[in-house]
Amino acid sequence: MSALIERQPGGRYSIPIETTDAAHYAATRRRLSAPQRRWLSDSGFEAAAGTFALLSDPAGKLVRVLVGIDPADPLVALAALPCTLPEASYHLAAEGVLGDQALAALGWALGAYQFSRYRPPKRTPARLAVSATELQQLAPLVEATTQVRDLVNTPTEDMGPAQLADAVRQLGKAHKAKLREWVGDELLKANFPTIHAVGRASHRAPRLVELSWGKASDPKLVVVGKGVCFDTGGLDLKSSDGMRWMKKDMGGAAHAIALAGLIMQAGLPVRLTLLIPAVENAVAGNAMRPGDVIATRAGLTVEVDNTDAEGRLVLCDALAYAAEQQPELIIDFATLTGAARVALGPDLPALFSNDDALAQTALAAGRTVGDPLWQLPLWRPYRRMLDSYVADVANAGPSRHAGAITAALYLERFVPENIAWLHLDTYAWNDGDRPGRPRGGEAMGLRAMFAFLQGRYAR
Repeated sequence: MSALIERQPGGRYSIPIETTDAAHYAATRRRLSAPQRRWLSDSGFEAAAGTFALLSDPAGKLVRVLVGIDPADPLVALAALPCTLPEASYHLAAEGVLGDQALAALGWALGAYQFSRYRPPKRTPARLAVSATELQQLAPLVEATTQVRDLVNTPTEDMGPAQLADAVRQLGKAHKAKLREWVGDELLKANFPTIHAVGRASHRAPRLVELSWGKASDPKLVVVGKGVCFDTGGLDLKSSDGMRWMKKDMGGAAHAIALAGLIMQAGLPVRLTLLIPAVENAVAGNAMRPGDVIATRAGLTVEVDNTDAEGRLVLCDALAYAAEQQPELIIDFATLTGAARVALGPDLPALFSNDDALAQTALAAGRTVGDPLWQLPLWRPYRRMLDSYVADVANAGPSRHAGAITAALYLERFVPENIAWLHLDTYAWNDGDRPGRPRGGEAMGLRAMFAFLQGRYAR
């Protein structure tokens, strides 16, 4: 959180940043001194979004930064500045055209992120001074996003099933929550056969981690996250290109852990259960095979059509266990399908729900906080694409059509109709560097879900 600091009275110790755009640039220039206007002309500054100009006083001291923005996109307005402006403290000037200053400050903090576990940061980011209220509001969101990014960016050697469980354990300790864990063959004894089947070929034992928090009198909420710490594809082996970034296949778990932390830190009046099935989908003599049939926790038998469709297998046992707790709402996060990326690209998580009104509320929450989602349908006629001639259902099928929908339809079989359910198929990754979105792990749908829950469970 060093990128955001509390603003001192009167803006002392910080340099003002004035935002402008093409429509207001002429009025902005009129407020400046003649030398400053001359400098802007000489430097070619025209208030284009993503550009900035440093303005000095007659002695050469930096006294103002002029930033061109797109007012319709406040989250990215300042996001490129923390690692480009001179190291100093800044604050937003009252004269700017920016409407949502809190969202812009969040973008600043997100743009200051650097993953530094294996090498030192390239530089110390500039700091933005905000009000005490904004700092209190933004700090948890920045910390949660940083946690998702750090977890996803960490290579599997240092972020296997045990380390992912440690992240849940640390979270439980911080909030005095109860923790329970099933490891290795304990999964079979406790009737979590699909989690075990996916992870049994790894030298690192599969596990299911359960965190419980809250008052028994509060509404029951279960958050589930896919924790495939590395995905080779199993015996249906991925290509080298397809396997290169599969350390990120636990991105759903990272989101679920961060969301649970936000819920507990905010003290939302819910009885929370967090479920993280953590596995590594590896190749060995005991790996599950295409054509194997597994009896799931819910009693449905599933034919393994494709060992690379493993995420839905680890989730189905976790969802069945979640449903047994009779919650009023289940939310799951998963880096589940490439088909969702083909349909929506890398920036939009696909949202599925068995309650359209609930989905619309979640979509609206995402728009409000600048964390968009896009709903795809649970088109039930496509269930036939998962038909099996030897089992109740297959985990995949021969058709490449509607892959995100069929994956969601598979999961829906394990959620009773009377329990509200939201499923986010998220990418959890930035393929390249953009303002506020550095290359690597990314939180996508996290702030949307937290805003949705805040609205639903506001005291």
